[in-house]
Amino acid sequence: MRDGVELTAYLVNESRARKPDLAEDQLAAEWIPEAERRAVRNLWDEYAGAVYPHDDLVVSLRGRFIADTLAEVLRKEPDTVLVVCGAGFSSYPWLLPFAAALEVDLPDMVAAKRRRAAELVAAGVAEDREVRHLAADLCSATDRERLAVAVRETAAGRPVAYVAEGVLFYLPPDDAGAVVTLGARFGTTVLTAVSYWPDAAAGSRVLARQRHWFRRREVPAEASHLTHQQLTELLGTPVEDLGPADLQRRYLGRVAVPEAELIPEYVAVSRPGATV
Repeated sequence: MRDGVELTAYLVNESRARKPDLAEDQLAAEWIPEAERRAVRNLWDEYAGAVYPHDDLVVSLRGRFIADTLAEVLRKEPDTVLVVCGAGFSSYPWLLPFAAALEVDLPDMVAAKRRRAAELVAAGVAEDREVRHLAADLCSATDRERLAVAVRETAAGRPVAYVAEGVLFYLPPDDAGAVVTLGARFGTTVLTAVSYWPDAAAGSRVLARQRHWFRRREVPAEASHLTHQQLTELLGTPVEDLGPADLQRRYLGRVAVPEAELIPEYVAVSRPGATV
């Protein structure tokens, strides 16, 4: 584990591992090797003290909603292929029986994920699934085209569920928009799910504290923000859009922590051919 945007994958993993019942991710605590767990816990505690102490809530809610949405797709289209950009240490291909999956991230993250996945499968902790790992820079048009080709090859005409989680806000605006619309180049994309920070929350005090902490850790401090209207126009379909307060009501039955005290991460879901 080192500084840079890859570091955020370790924070996300620790957040899910701290709320396993809410996240419903039994592999969350397994992705970090034992020798690294103390360092990851200490990193999370440092982040919680400097930025906000509720990342476990926000990240677990986000992952739970995406997993539930993917499960709905599988019930309708059992041969669906999963594509995840910004895969980090997410567990979706091992939690749900996708026909195949393609995970995309930066090279160091891909190497760490591939290595640990092999270890977990060998130990009998995770099922042996058809998961392809692809290193790519989502700010590169060439890499995005390479990704689209890889997805079409992997899907081989089967439906595709596309997830871009925890990544858009680290990209310049034009590249963020290009990543949102990548699913249109995959063939038959039956679902696009993206997480993003809304433009209306650009002045968030929590985001300001995070920017300060990110600068010390060599994580890009500048961020892209989107609006519901922009996402609707980019995707060309109605969009189901839920924020931290909406997700708390869905899974907790109440708003336990006001949205103003949280990272304002929203999840937008597009289902071509469906209405919301």
